[in-house]
Amino acid sequence: MGVQNPNNWHWVDKNCIQWSKDYFTKKLVGLKATADGTTVKVTSLRSLTGDADVCQRKGRIISIFDLQMKLSFESETAKGVISIPEIAFDTEPEDYQFNLSFDKEDEKIRPVLRRNLIPQIKEVLINFGPTLIQVHGSDIQEDASHVHSKFTKENQKLSYIKPKVVERTAINKSVDTKKEPQSESISDIKEEDNVPKYNVTTLDFSSTFNTTAEQLYTTLIQPERVALWTRSEPDVNPVEGGRFRLFGRNIEGKFLKLIPNKSIEMLWRINDWKEGHYTRIIITLNQGEGETKMNFHLEGVPIGEEELVQQNFEDKYIKTIKMTFGFGAVL
Repeated sequence: MGVQNPNNWHWVDKNCIQWSKDYFTKKLVGLKATADGTTVKVTSLRSLTGDADVCQRKGRIISIFDLQMKLSFESETAKGVISIPEIAFDTEPEDYQFNLSFDKEDEKIRPVLRRNLIPQIKEVLINFGPTLIQVHGSDIQEDASHVHSKFTKENQKLSYIKPKVVERTAINKSVDTKKEPQSESISDIKEEDNVPKYNVTTLDFSSTFNTTAEQLYTTLIQPERVALWTRSEPDVNPVEGGRFRLFGRNIEGKFLKLIPNKSIEMLWRINDWKEGHYTRIIITLNQGEGETKMNFHLEGVPIGEEELVQQNFEDKYIKTIKMTFGFGAVL
Protein backbone atom coordinates (compact mmCIF):
# COMPACT_ATOMS: atom_id res chain seq x y z
CA MET A 1 0.00 0.00 0.00
CA GLY A 2 1.47 3.30 -1.05
CA VAL A 3 -0.83 5.91 0.53
CA GLN A 4 -3.88 6.41 2.71
CA ASN A 5 -6.47 7.18 0.04
CA PRO A 6 -9.75 5.27 0.44
CA ASN A 7 -10.76 3.62 -2.84
CA ASN A 8 -8.01 5.64 -4.57
CA TRP A 9 -10.53 8.42 -5.09
CA HIS A 10 -8.46 11.55 -4.47
CA TRP A 11 -5.75 13.19 -6.55
CA VAL A 12 -2.24 12.09 -5.56
CA ASP A 13 1.01 12.82 -7.34
CA LYS A 14 4.67 11.93 -6.99
CA ASN A 15 7.71 13.89 -8.15
CA CYS A 16 9.96 11.54 -10.14
CA ILE A 17 12.59 13.91 -11.51
CA GLN A 18 15.52 12.36 -9.60
CA TRP A 19 14.42 8.87 -10.58
CA SER A 20 14.25 10.09 -14.19
CA LYS A 21 17.85 11.30 -14.05
CA ASP A 22 18.98 7.95 -12.66
CA TYR A 23 16.90 6.07 -15.24
CA PHE A 24 18.29 7.95 -18.22
CA THR A 25 21.84 7.72 -16.89
CA LYS A 26 21.49 3.95 -16.63
CA LYS A 27 19.79 3.51 -20.00
CA LEU A 28 21.68 6.03 -22.13
CA VAL A 29 25.23 6.38 -20.84
CA GLY A 30 27.32 3.76 -22.56
CA LEU A 31 25.15 3.44 -25.66
CA LYS A 32 27.32 3.26 -28.73
CA ALA A 33 27.08 2.80 -32.46
CA THR A 34 29.63 1.74 -35.04
CA ALA A 35 29.51 2.26 -38.79
CA ASP A 36 32.19 2.46 -41.49
CA GLY A 37 34.92 1.99 -38.91
CA THR A 38 33.73 4.88 -36.74
CA THR A 39 32.39 4.35 -33.21
CA VAL A 40 30.43 6.99 -31.28
CA LYS A 41 29.49 6.59 -27.63
CA VAL A 42 27.27 8.44 -25.13
CA THR A 43 29.60 9.38 -22.27
CA SER A 44 27.34 11.25 -19.85
CA LEU A 45 23.95 12.72 -19.11
CA ARG A 46 25.07 16.32 -19.07
CA SER A 47 21.72 17.71 -17.90
CA LEU A 48 18.06 16.82 -17.46
CA THR A 49 15.68 19.64 -16.53
CA GLY A 50 11.93 20.00 -16.30
CA ASP A 51 9.19 18.05 -14.53
CA ALA A 52 8.32 14.38 -14.26
CA ASP A 53 5.35 13.27 -12.17
CA VAL A 54 3.12 10.26 -11.77
CA CYS A 55 -0.45 11.14 -10.79
CA GLN A 56 -3.60 9.26 -9.91
CA ARG A 57 -7.24 10.15 -9.45
CA LYS A 58 -10.19 7.78 -9.10
CA GLY A 59 -7.87 4.85 -9.63
CA ARG A 60 -6.47 6.06 -12.94
CA ILE A 61 -2.70 6.55 -13.14
CA ILE A 62 -1.13 8.88 -15.69
CA SER A 63 2.40 10.14 -16.20
CA ILE A 64 2.93 13.82 -16.87
CA PHE A 65 6.40 14.95 -17.85
CA ASP A 66 8.06 17.70 -19.83
CA LEU A 67 11.83 17.40 -19.91
CA GLN A 68 14.85 18.83 -21.70
CA MET A 69 17.98 16.72 -22.05
CA LYS A 70 21.61 17.11 -23.05
CA LEU A 71 23.90 14.13 -23.66
CA SER A 72 27.65 14.19 -24.15
CA PHE A 73 29.13 11.94 -26.83
CA GLU A 74 32.57 11.24 -28.20
CA SER A 75 34.52 9.21 -30.71
CA GLU A 76 38.23 8.77 -31.26
CA THR A 77 38.38 11.97 -33.29
CA ALA A 78 35.50 14.15 -32.09
CA LYS A 79 33.13 14.93 -29.24
CA GLY A 80 30.06 17.04 -28.66
CA VAL A 81 26.53 17.30 -27.28
CA ILE A 82 23.14 15.95 -28.33
CA SER A 83 20.37 18.32 -27.18
CA ILE A 84 16.76 17.13 -26.99
CA PRO A 85 14.58 20.21 -26.36
CA GLU A 86 11.35 18.38 -25.55
CA ILE A 87 10.61 14.99 -24.03
CA ALA A 88 6.94 15.19 -23.07
CA PHE A 89 4.18 12.74 -22.17
CA ASP A 90 2.33 13.65 -25.38
CA THR A 91 5.33 13.76 -27.73
CA GLU A 92 4.99 11.36 -30.65
CA PRO A 93 8.09 9.29 -31.53
CA GLU A 94 8.55 11.04 -34.87
CA ASP A 95 8.40 14.47 -33.20
CA TYR A 96 11.54 14.12 -31.07
CA GLN A 97 14.23 16.61 -32.10
CA PHE A 98 17.94 15.87 -31.75
CA ASN A 99 20.22 18.89 -32.13
CA LEU A 100 23.94 18.23 -32.54
CA SER A 101 26.80 20.48 -31.52
CA PHE A 102 30.51 19.65 -31.77
CA ASP A 103 33.57 20.70 -29.81
CA LYS A 104 35.55 19.17 -32.64
CA GLU A 105 33.83 17.69 -35.67
CA ASP A 106 34.83 14.83 -37.92
CA GLU A 107 32.73 14.58 -41.09
CA LYS A 108 32.31 10.84 -40.50
CA ILE A 109 30.60 11.34 -37.13
CA ARG A 110 27.33 13.04 -38.06
CA PRO A 111 25.86 10.19 -40.18
CA VAL A 112 26.76 7.64 -37.51
CA LEU A 113 24.95 9.74 -34.94
CA ARG A 114 21.86 10.27 -37.07
CA ARG A 115 21.51 6.78 -38.50
CA ASN A 116 22.87 4.54 -35.77
CA LEU A 117 23.05 6.16 -32.34
CA ILE A 118 20.01 8.45 -32.23
CA PRO A 119 17.54 5.62 -33.03
CA GLN A 120 18.80 3.82 -29.91
CA ILE A 121 18.27 6.96 -27.84
CA LYS A 122 14.78 7.43 -29.26
CA GLU A 123 13.82 3.89 -28.21
CA VAL A 124 14.73 4.70 -24.61
CA LEU A 125 12.64 7.89 -24.73
CA ILE A 126 9.62 6.02 -26.11
CA ASN A 127 9.71 3.51 -23.25
CA PHE A 128 10.17 6.14 -20.54
CA GLY A 129 6.48 6.98 -19.94
CA PRO A 130 5.19 3.40 -19.56
CA THR A 131 8.16 2.51 -17.33
CA LEU A 132 7.47 5.55 -15.15
CA ILE A 133 3.95 4.28 -14.49
CA GLN A 134 5.02 0.68 -13.94
CA VAL A 135 7.69 1.61 -11.40
CA HIS A 136 5.89 4.34 -9.45
CA GLY A 137 2.18 3.66 -9.88
CA SER A 138 1.89 1.47 -6.80
CA ASP A 139 3.51 4.16 -4.64
CA ILE A 140 0.54 6.51 -5.01
CA GLN A 141 -2.30 4.00 -4.74
CA GLU A 142 -3.96 1.72 -2.27
CA ASP A 143 -3.48 -1.90 -3.27
CA ALA A 144 -6.42 -3.21 -5.30
CA SER A 145 -7.26 -5.63 -2.47
CA HIS A 146 -8.18 -2.61 -0.31
CA VAL A 147 -10.36 -0.98 -2.97
CA HIS A 148 -14.11 -1.59 -2.80
CA SER A 149 -15.21 0.68 -5.65
CA LYS A 150 -15.63 -1.29 -8.89
CA PHE A 151 -15.10 1.92 -10.88
CA THR A 152 -11.70 2.77 -9.39
CA LYS A 153 -10.60 -0.87 -9.27
CA GLU A 154 -11.24 -1.21 -12.99
CA ASN A 155 -9.34 2.04 -13.59
CA GLN A 156 -6.36 0.56 -11.74
CA LYS A 157 -6.28 -2.40 -14.10
CA LEU A 158 -6.55 -0.21 -17.19
CA SER A 159 -3.75 2.11 -16.03
CA TYR A 160 -1.23 -0.62 -16.76
CA ILE A 161 -2.55 -1.53 -20.21
CA LYS A 162 -0.18 -0.45 -22.94
CA PRO A 163 -2.43 0.98 -25.66
CA LYS A 164 -2.01 -0.03 -29.27
CA VAL A 165 -0.20 2.84 -30.95
CA VAL A 166 -0.22 3.01 -34.72
CA GLU A 167 3.05 4.25 -36.21
CA ARG A 168 2.38 7.33 -38.29
CA THR A 169 3.82 10.41 -39.90
CA ALA A 170 2.97 13.95 -38.82
CA ILE A 171 -0.47 14.35 -37.29
CA ASN A 172 -1.97 16.22 -40.21
CA LYS A 173 -0.51 14.11 -43.02
CA SER A 174 -2.16 11.21 -44.77
CA VAL A 175 -1.25 7.65 -43.90
CA ASP A 176 1.24 5.61 -45.88
CA THR A 177 -0.32 3.83 -48.80
CA LYS A 178 0.98 0.51 -47.47
CA LYS A 179 -1.45 -0.37 -44.68
CA GLU A 180 -2.32 -3.42 -42.69
CA PRO A 181 -5.64 -4.96 -43.77
CA GLN A 182 -8.60 -3.55 -41.87
CA SER A 183 -10.98 -5.78 -39.95
CA GLU A 184 -14.15 -6.78 -41.76
CA SER A 185 -16.13 -4.99 -39.05
CA ILE A 186 -15.42 -1.64 -40.71
CA SER A 187 -15.38 -1.16 -44.45
CA ASP A 188 -13.56 1.49 -46.42
CA ILE A 189 -15.49 4.68 -45.73
CA LYS A 190 -15.73 7.19 -48.54
CA GLU A 191 -17.22 10.61 -47.94
CA GLU A 192 -19.20 10.49 -51.17
CA ASP A 193 -20.64 7.08 -50.23
CA ASN A 194 -22.08 8.35 -46.94
CA VAL A 195 -25.62 8.57 -48.30
CA PRO A 196 -28.17 8.91 -45.45
CA LYS A 197 -29.92 5.64 -44.61
CA TYR A 198 -32.40 7.48 -42.37
CA ASN A 199 -34.31 10.73 -42.29
CA VAL A 200 -31.75 12.91 -40.61
CA THR A 201 -31.26 16.18 -38.77
CA THR A 202 -28.43 18.27 -37.33
CA LEU A 203 -27.40 18.66 -33.72
CA ASP A 204 -25.30 21.30 -31.93
CA PHE A 205 -24.10 21.41 -28.32
CA SER A 206 -21.00 22.43 -26.38
CA SER A 207 -19.14 22.07 -23.10
CA THR A 208 -16.37 23.99 -21.33
CA PHE A 209 -13.19 22.37 -20.00
CA ASN A 210 -10.66 23.78 -17.55
CA THR A 211 -7.63 23.13 -19.73
CA THR A 212 -5.92 24.31 -22.89
CA ALA A 213 -7.01 23.55 -26.43
CA GLU A 214 -3.74 21.70 -26.96
CA GLN A 215 -4.36 19.37 -24.02
CA LEU A 216 -7.96 18.77 -25.06
CA TYR A 217 -7.03 18.04 -28.68
CA THR A 218 -4.38 15.56 -27.55
CA THR A 219 -6.83 13.91 -25.17
CA LEU A 220 -9.33 13.34 -27.98
CA ILE A 221 -7.01 11.62 -30.46
CA GLN A 222 -3.81 10.32 -28.82
CA PRO A 223 -4.19 6.55 -28.23
CA GLU A 224 -2.55 6.61 -24.79
CA ARG A 225 -4.91 9.27 -23.51
CA VAL A 226 -7.96 7.83 -25.28
CA ALA A 227 -7.28 4.59 -23.41
CA LEU A 228 -7.58 6.48 -20.13
CA TRP A 229 -10.97 8.12 -20.65
CA THR A 230 -12.56 5.24 -22.54
CA ARG A 231 -11.30 2.81 -19.89
CA SER A 232 -10.49 0.29 -22.59
CA GLU A 233 -7.82 -0.40 -25.18
CA PRO A 234 -8.73 1.70 -28.21
CA ASP A 235 -7.92 1.17 -31.86
CA VAL A 236 -7.06 4.69 -32.98
CA ASN A 237 -5.03 5.87 -35.97
CA PRO A 238 -4.93 9.66 -35.42
CA VAL A 239 -4.24 10.84 -38.96
CA GLU A 240 -6.46 12.18 -41.71
CA GLY A 241 -8.04 9.08 -43.22
CA GLY A 242 -7.28 7.01 -40.12
CA ARG A 243 -9.96 4.83 -38.56
CA PHE A 244 -10.97 4.53 -34.93
CA ARG A 245 -12.94 2.02 -32.87
CA LEU A 246 -13.91 2.86 -29.29
CA PHE A 247 -15.80 1.39 -26.34
CA GLY A 248 -15.44 -2.23 -27.35
CA ARG A 249 -16.10 -1.31 -31.01
CA ASN A 250 -19.53 0.07 -30.15
CA ILE A 251 -18.37 3.31 -31.77
CA GLU A 252 -16.39 3.46 -34.99
CA GLY A 253 -15.49 5.99 -37.63
CA LYS A 254 -12.87 7.81 -39.64
CA PHE A 255 -10.94 11.06 -39.21
CA LEU A 256 -11.53 13.36 -42.18
CA LYS A 257 -9.64 16.51 -41.24
CA LEU A 258 -7.38 17.28 -38.29
CA ILE A 259 -6.20 20.79 -37.47
CA PRO A 260 -4.00 20.46 -34.37
CA ASN A 261 -5.42 22.23 -31.32
CA LYS A 262 -8.23 23.71 -33.44
CA SER A 263 -10.68 21.18 -34.84
CA ILE A 264 -11.47 17.54 -35.61
CA GLU A 265 -13.76 16.52 -38.45
CA MET A 266 -14.82 12.89 -38.62
CA LEU A 267 -17.38 10.32 -39.68
CA TRP A 268 -18.88 8.57 -36.63
CA ARG A 269 -21.44 5.84 -36.05
CA ILE A 270 -23.02 3.66 -33.39
CA ASN A 271 -22.59 0.04 -34.38
CA ASP A 272 -26.31 -0.84 -34.31
CA TRP A 273 -27.19 1.81 -36.91
CA LYS A 274 -27.99 0.67 -40.44
CA GLU A 275 -24.88 -0.50 -42.23
CA GLY A 276 -23.04 2.33 -43.94
CA HIS A 277 -24.73 5.20 -42.09
CA TYR A 278 -22.36 7.73 -40.51
CA THR A 279 -22.87 11.06 -38.83
CA ARG A 280 -20.44 13.79 -39.89
CA ILE A 281 -19.08 15.56 -36.80
CA ILE A 282 -17.03 18.74 -36.53
CA ILE A 283 -15.50 19.41 -33.12
CA THR A 284 -14.02 22.89 -32.71
CA LEU A 285 -11.89 24.03 -29.79
CA ASN A 286 -12.03 27.69 -28.74
CA GLN A 287 -9.52 28.54 -26.05
CA GLY A 288 -10.28 31.38 -23.69
CA GLU A 289 -8.59 32.59 -20.54
CA GLY A 290 -8.15 29.54 -18.34
CA GLU A 291 -10.64 27.33 -20.19
CA THR A 292 -11.50 25.87 -23.57
CA LYS A 293 -14.96 25.55 -25.10
CA MET A 294 -15.58 22.42 -27.13
CA ASN A 295 -18.31 22.85 -29.75
CA PHE A 296 -19.98 19.86 -31.41
CA HIS A 297 -21.73 20.15 -34.79
CA LEU A 298 -23.31 16.91 -36.02
CA GLU A 299 -24.85 16.38 -39.45
CA GLY A 300 -26.79 13.28 -40.44
CA VAL A 301 -28.16 12.34 -37.01
CA PRO A 302 -31.10 9.93 -37.47
CA ILE A 303 -34.38 11.59 -36.49
CA GLY A 304 -35.49 10.17 -33.17
CA GLU A 305 -31.87 9.43 -32.16
CA GLU A 306 -30.92 13.01 -31.25
CA GLU A 307 -31.23 12.53 -27.50
CA LEU A 308 -29.38 9.21 -27.60
CA VAL A 309 -26.49 10.64 -29.61
CA GLN A 310 -26.10 13.76 -27.46
CA GLN A 311 -26.31 11.68 -24.28
CA ASN A 312 -23.63 9.40 -25.69
CA PHE A 313 -21.27 12.32 -26.10
CA GLU A 314 -22.11 13.85 -22.73
CA ASP A 315 -21.64 10.59 -20.84
CA LYS A 316 -18.88 8.83 -22.76
CA TYR A 317 -16.82 11.83 -23.91
CA ILE A 318 -17.48 15.00 -21.91
CA LYS A 319 -18.06 13.62 -18.42
CA THR A 320 -15.42 10.89 -18.53
CA ILE A 321 -12.74 13.26 -19.87
CA LYS A 322 -13.49 15.76 -17.11
CA MET A 323 -13.50 13.06 -14.44
CA THR A 324 -10.36 11.31 -15.68
CA PHE A 325 -8.15 14.37 -16.12
CA GLY A 326 -9.77 16.84 -13.73
CA PHE A 327 -10.72 19.17 -16.59
CA GLY A 328 -13.86 20.52 -14.93
CA ALA A 329 -16.87 19.86 -12.74
CA VAL A 330 -19.29 17.10 -13.73
CA LEU A 331 -22.92 18.13 -13.31
